[in-house]
Amino acid sequence: MKPTTRRIRRFKRCGLFLLVLLLPALSVRAQQIEGVVRDATTAEPLIGATVQPVDTTIGSGTVTDEEGRFIINVSAEAPVEITVQYLGYQPVTLQARPDGDPVRIRLRVSTILGDELLVRAVRADESSPIAYTTIQQEEIERAEQAQDLPYLLRRTPSVVTTSDAGAGIGYTSLRVRGVDQTRINVTLNGIPVNDGESQNVFWVNMPDLASSVESIQVQRGVGTSTHGAGAFGATMSIQTGDLESEPHIQASSVLGSFNTRKLNLGAGTGTIGDGWNLQTRLSKIESDGYIDRGFSDLKSLHLSASRSGDRGRLRMDVMTGMEKTYQAWNGVPEPILENDATGLERYITNLGGDAAHLRSNLGNRRFNEFTYENQTDNYQQDHYHLHYSWQARENWILNSSLHYTRGRGYYEEYRVGDDLATYGIEPIQIGNQTIEESDLIRQRWLDNHFYGVILSSQWSRSSWDLQVGGGYNEYDGDHFGEVVWARYAGSSEPSDQYYNNNGFKTDGNLYAKWTAYVTPALTTFLDLQGRRVTYNFVGLRVEEVQGEQEVRDVEQQVDLHFFNPKAGITWQIDDERRAFASVSLGSREPSRRDYVESSPESRPSPEKVYDYELGYERRANLFQYGLNLYWMDYRDPLILTGAVNDVGAYVRENVEKSYRAGIELHGQAQLTRALRWDGSVTWSRNRIPEYEYYLDNYDQGGQDVTVYEDTEIAFSPTWIGSTGLTLEKGPWWTRWQLETVSRQYMDNTATRSRSIDPYTVQHLSGGWRLQPNSWVHGVSVQLQVNNLLDRHYATNGYTFGWIAGGGEEYFNYFYPQAGRHASLKVSLEF
Repeated sequence: MKPTTRRIRRFKRCGLFLLVLLLPALSVRAQQIEGVVRDATTAEPLIGATVQPVDTTIGSGTVTDEEGRFIINVSAEAPVEITVQYLGYQPVTLQARPDGDPVRIRLRVSTILGDELLVRAVRADESSPIAYTTIQQEEIERAEQAQDLPYLLRRTPSVVTTSDAGAGIGYTSLRVRGVDQTRINVTLNGIPVNDGESQNVFWVNMPDLASSVESIQVQRGVGTSTHGAGAFGATMSIQTGDLESEPHIQASSVLGSFNTRKLNLGAGTGTIGDGWNLQTRLSKIESDGYIDRGFSDLKSLHLSASRSGDRGRLRMDVMTGMEKTYQAWNGVPEPILENDATGLERYITNLGGDAAHLRSNLGNRRFNEFTYENQTDNYQQDHYHLHYSWQARENWILNSSLHYTRGRGYYEEYRVGDDLATYGIEPIQIGNQTIEESDLIRQRWLDNHFYGVILSSQWSRSSWDLQVGGGYNEYDGDHFGEVVWARYAGSSEPSDQYYNNNGFKTDGNLYAKWTAYVTPALTTFLDLQGRRVTYNFVGLRVEEVQGEQEVRDVEQQVDLHFFNPKAGITWQIDDERRAFASVSLGSREPSRRDYVESSPESRPSPEKVYDYELGYERRANLFQYGLNLYWMDYRDPLILTGAVNDVGAYVRENVEKSYRAGIELHGQAQLTRALRWDGSVTWSRNRIPEYEYYLDNYDQGGQDVTVYEDTEIAFSPTWIGSTGLTLEKGPWWTRWQLETVSRQYMDNTATRSRSIDPYTVQHLSGGWRLQPNSWVHGVSVQLQVNNLLDRHYATNGYTFGWIAGGGEEYFNYFYPQAGRHASLKVSLEF
């Protein structure tokens, strides 16, 4: 065996060992920096101030104790730059000599409040008994090309991403711990982002948001109290960047596979007269998509203005996103992916469709079943945010926010042989023939308004912190549809609406978060939230009319009250190690579809989850790692059972309970001065103890029922892993990353033939940055190659079936992801 081959195999074994155990056993002599942090005016010690090296690769941070003292370990002998931060005070950066005399640091009360205050009320920190990951701006900039924001989180523990069009641009989403996007709470600078009715997050409506983001925090589990939709798997807090104090102009351009193009232009005035600061960003993204004709045409504008005074700060943001995407929603039939001609004929016989189009694309992974030229989704969403922060006293800060989001748009689709009665069109008599069906083109519209107010107040003392806040939001959404063309239109007019209804929802919450520093090592945390949701909508009701049961549209209302307590403890074992434990209750209302496609008698109940978390972390100078154990005990979870309710709809039903139990490991190690390793792995057991599965029986009528026990929850992989190596040398950097996801079942029966195969993909990226000079602040070039080994894989799918001809018939559809593809980004800053 050649020495080179042996070396490669040895490296692979070491890599596997790192992925499983997360950290090598490193023995490094650490240098220490000691000091004390006090108020510059009163000389009182500041407890809980954050102290960390500017270069985080040579050491980790810590917080000050009850005497304001700190000790950090660093792997350097020369003087080290450290930063010290504390709420309501101006941050300080200074040099300190390892193993030198203790550093005495005095912080002054801040007269310019930073934008981090907008997200502080909904974020976790080292004193919080929460499993969380915070992605900072540098990592975001290195990962961001033209893909949507979920793809920036692929290194985050327990995260799985997917894209309808296959390349991460257009309709994308993510899951955390197997929990889908509708159950993940998302806020932008503290403002709720989840749609008021579906509770989903449509990232396509906020194109190139990543270019404006300073940091993203993902709290796994229920997390701390926040605003908007209930969190059943994670909360995501997005913070946009502070406005720069100096005038600047920046431009970046991306060129990539599938004719992907992105242009981003930005400029800012810096701080000008009377404390004002203005900044703008304009972006345009175009891509043909991996899936045939799965194009995206995205435009966005972000305008910001702020004014800082002695104790107050005003900030205004206007964000506009416009998207036009060709639909790739229906996925690719399994026989086409598998090049299975016999199986495809079964699909054509049972499901119909354009047989010639289907047969001519056998084996085409990029297949799109739609052929109508304007089978598109068209939507515009405008966000208006107004924030004001006021420092009432040195340790007391108040925040208030007003927000308004306007959304409007439609999707257009070609329909073959639809019943005219569905659209309120009377049968058409042509000669002796009565026409009751027609090919047609329809548009389904949304026109909605979302607005509200968010308030919070934060007090800090030497022995405790208290945050009190809440919010009130209203969602007003119109839903209507129009037929814009029909082969047989009868007496209908182009402006006729075949349905028109409104949904009006209110969402109010109050919370209080108390952190008590019981001892220098022990911190307790209590978080209490009350939430009230009302929803007015046009739903269905079964009524008796002249002795017969009829389903009618009726105005309805629900009024829900939730109480969500959370409590935990954090033990700061020493400067490097901490442990935590917490228990939380989360509650969540059903979505619009659950309500409008059921009657009051069959209406589902809200869901609840009891989340138990236990964690341990160690942050040393050259390595850090964390272990988190979780048990998420769901009560009345909503799942698709296949049952038909009393109004004839297939909707989700409550089952008695389910659970997710898992282990999350994550860590990183500085292997050499230039080489850093990081990774995470999640193992989980996701089960429904018992539920009834319904399947339509067309042979005998009705539905067959099968009881499943201890069955796996759909789309919940047992294993999720990520590992990577980053090499940095001067202005150059390069990164290799591997992702792996185990098998995912597309329904709750754990049937292998209705599942998504496991996959492992690798990515390679790198960049170069010119050091700034007097006239150029920065020039950078980044290259990203995704799916380096050109693997065939799918990340999402769906399945359905019935009983006919004496047997069960099932049909699977998948969302294949792009093979090897690359993009190049060039950025200039002046």
